[in-house]
Amino acid sequence: MSATASIPIIRPDDYSAPTHPGDLLTRRQRLVYVLVLGALTALGPFTVDLYLPAFPVLQDELGVSAAAVQLTLTGTMIGFGFGQLIVGPWSDKVGRRLPLILATALHIAASVGAAFAPDIVWLSVFRLLQGFGAAAGGVVAMAMVRDLFGGKPLVRMLSRLALVNGLAPVLAPVIGSQLLGIMDWRGIFVVLAVYGLVVVLAVMFLIVETLPASRRHVAGHSTLRDRYKALFRDRVYLGAAIIGGMTFTGLFGYLSTSSFLFQEVYAFTAQQYGILFAVNSVGVIIGVQTSSRLMRGPVAPQWILACTTVVHLAMAVAIMVLDSSGAGFWGTAIPLWIYILACGFSFPAVQVLALAHHGAEAGTAASLLGALNFGLAGLISPLIGLMGVGSAVPMAIVQTAAAAIAITALWLLVRPKTVPPLGD
Repeated sequence: MSATASIPIIRPDDYSAPTHPGDLLTRRQRLVYVLVLGALTALGPFTVDLYLPAFPVLQDELGVSAAAVQLTLTGTMIGFGFGQLIVGPWSDKVGRRLPLILATALHIAASVGAAFAPDIVWLSVFRLLQGFGAAAGGVVAMAMVRDLFGGKPLVRMLSRLALVNGLAPVLAPVIGSQLLGIMDWRGIFVVLAVYGLVVVLAVMFLIVETLPASRRHVAGHSTLRDRYKALFRDRVYLGAAIIGGMTFTGLFGYLSTSSFLFQEVYAFTAQQYGILFAVNSVGVIIGVQTSSRLMRGPVAPQWILACTTVVHLAMAVAIMVLDSSGAGFWGTAIPLWIYILACGFSFPAVQVLALAHHGAEAGTAASLLGALNFGLAGLISPLIGLMGVGSAVPMAIVQTAAAAIAITALWLLVRPKTVPPLGD
């Protein structure tokens, strides 16, 4: 089956129509886009997190410290963030499909390399390349949605991607823990290579170009400098990007620590650890779906973030206080679940706030947003490893600082009362 057989090519003149191009798609075609773009969005988080339950095993087999193992996670997130800075602007210039296919092919090759890495150094190199290759999935998927939709339909489509983007980091360790029951940690990278191959084939046969040549040279947005200038001059976009970066920092602080915290401090098995993540995933689902419904109604995204940033701060402080007072597992697990629930509320609100008014540079806007999300998380999360993973306090310290920065960005940069409303 060819791409044109499943979804008709969107002609340049469609973009001059009064409706958004995505409004021309049938219900079945929209479903195909949701499924394929959702799989693309999930590739990055799965690449980052699928092997988290294997951290203790990997540490023993390679004979390295916990901090060295966490650095492989840091390298992946830095590669993911840097890759988005390259792929996003490139997709604005040449279209969406070519960067997507080539970058994902790199991901497949790097996954195979990681599966056969002889030591922690080579594993770190291949993890960096994996992250770079997976970068195209999230950024191009968001850009494609912005190519096709605007206003409230954009909220609806981005909420579906946000659900995947928020759920994948939480579900990935669940799946990884089950895979460890039937294969070693190297097998997980083979699984990632197969996943990348399936995604490439889906793009080649089911997805067509959403950015025709006529829209790649919009006046005032034709060069990389123009596109970045438009973004950096928009305080709302910058504020949303910082809030998104701090939200991911708190989430990845938990993800990078949780394998050691729950398996070594609280004596969970890999399977019990997976069940814990499944329970947390319910919080993400509830948060994303509720947030999306609120934004399609009377509640603007900036007001959702005004609530979630405060919840993040309160729950992070609660974890510190309860853990220090000897409250044990439940003293960490309950406020942590609420923290992750607030992450679910935040994900679609950040994306809508950042992309709603930047259709002309959607790829660059999505890439900078993703680079800040994963780059900041990758740089800050290792601080937890340096502080030690003998308790939940180091994780909560990072989450507290991230929440405080997010609150500051919201009220000094975004300024909720000044944000223009979404259109229909």
